[in-house]
Amino acid sequence: MRARLLPLLIVLMAGVLLALGIPLGVITAGVEQQRVVVDRIDDAARFASLAQFVTARPATDTDDKTPEEDERLATLRTELARYYGLYGIRAGVFYRDHTPMAAAPAGMPVPRDGEGAQAFREALAGRRSHDPHQIWPWDDTGRIPVASPVIRDGDVVAVVMTDSPTGHLRAGVLRSWLLIAAGECAAMLVAVAAAFRLTGWVLRPVRVLDTASHDIATGRMNARVAATAGPPELRRLARSFNEMADHVEDVLEQQRAFVADASHQLRNPLSALLLRIELLALELPDGNAEIASVRTEGKRLARVLDDLLDLALAEHTAADLQLTDVAALAAERVDSWRPLADDKGVLLSYEGQRAVTGWADPVALSSALDAVVDNALKFTPEGRPVTVGVAAAGERVQVTVADRGPGLTDDELARIGDRFWRSGRHQNVSGSGLGLSITRALLTAGGATITYAPHPPHGLKVTVTVPRTAP
Repeated sequence: MRARLLPLLIVLMAGVLLALGIPLGVITAGVEQQRVVVDRIDDAARFASLAQFVTARPATDTDDKTPEEDERLATLRTELARYYGLYGIRAGVFYRDHTPMAAAPAGMPVPRDGEGAQAFREALAGRRSHDPHQIWPWDDTGRIPVASPVIRDGDVVAVVMTDSPTGHLRAGVLRSWLLIAAGECAAMLVAVAAAFRLTGWVLRPVRVLDTASHDIATGRMNARVAATAGPPELRRLARSFNEMADHVEDVLEQQRAFVADASHQLRNPLSALLLRIELLALELPDGNAEIASVRTEGKRLARVLDDLLDLALAEHTAADLQLTDVAALAAERVDSWRPLADDKGVLLSYEGQRAVTGWADPVALSSALDAVVDNALKFTPEGRPVTVGVAAAGERVQVTVADRGPGLTDDELARIGDRFWRSGRHQNVSGSGLGLSITRALLTAGGATITYAPHPPHGLKVTVTVPRTAP
């Protein structure tokens, strides 16, 4: 869930930062340019104040000085030249007919088109020129023209033009953008860290609930959730989960107690009934078919009650986990079952490593292996092999019991291990249908698992998996 929630939060935060950063960058560029424009307007106003007292007009456009040029014109030209030399900004004062009064550099023309021409026309009309278009850091061909009218006796007699390069402006805008980008990156890092903390705070109760649910699903019914962290809704859900788990545990405990009590209480009447059947058999002729059938069914019922009691005890008893030599234990169980296998003509053998340790309840694992090996011997025809093997597989130890019996279909594999379930093809084989259920309960209590699979070309392969690391 974090993999889905975290990208969503990060994308939303990035969108918010971009929504704030892009307008801020545009505003910053506008402020930088406006500062430059205002500075040029001030410069143009200063030159206009000098030019409005110049009354003499040069004889020609190319003469630096004319006999009619007075001291004020010389001062204006000196100021323009110093301004151009110091800042590299072209500046000039032009009469209404575009004739230069003074300009630096010499020969600076009046723009005939574009923003410069528009600014000149606005100044001739007695207005300050409008702000030029926005200059961006990548616009290396742009210029900033500013025009201001020179007014004498209420009339516009000349126009002051400044034509500024944009290198410094673009560099300043770029520096401002880099600062904004650095701030955005820092804010994004803070937002990502906050998103991690937020998702962790929100999802931690969900992970705990998931772990507790898995524990209960695998038989650890005492798993509970501490309803002290996370949003109020999840804390309320945790309390509801604990109440549900308590109720389920109580119901299962009542069910186990009922099965155990019923099995125990039925044993005495059944024992008495079997005894009376034996006494009755003494009054009947030897070899009576009916009494033999009743005796067989009575013994079968006794086995079912014993298995029910074993199942109730297996589901109720906690596992005593120990570091166990699984290979040695499996080899020992093979040796114990070999006389029965030899009597049936089945080739029971052990294959695999001689020493592999894992964490298991030795008694429960022995009982489980007994049930699996017993089941394999029941269904394996005479002369066919049953192989028990142990091998380490990463953090687990696998015990496999493979037979060459008739095997099971896919539908039957899905049902194997259910209580009282037996394949319709094996109804004539003795058993209660509880042996593998008891095995699964014994293994689950210790953190082990049992799986079933076909054993080609025919047969069944049962795999018991035991953890190698301490719980």
